[in-house]
Amino acid sequence: MIEKEFTCPYCWENQSRLFDPYIHNQNFIEDCEVCCNPIEFNLVTNGLYVIDLSVNLIGQ
Repeated sequence: MIEKEFTCPYCWENQSRLFDPYIHNQNFIEDCEVCCNPIEFNLVTNGLYVIDLSVNLIGQ
C-alpha cells in the first residue's frame, strides 16, 4: 500500500489515503473524512508508484 496526500475539493482540508499500487487504473468515489462530501478519485500507478492522482467534485 502507498500513502498519498490530497486536498478535499470541498473543504480544502489536507488528508491522506492508502492506495494499492498493483491496481494500475483506479476510479472510485469515497466520502471526505472531514466534511462527508463525495469525492471522485482517479488514480494511475505503475505497480510501484502513484503516477497521477486527481480528486474531483461530484455534482449534486
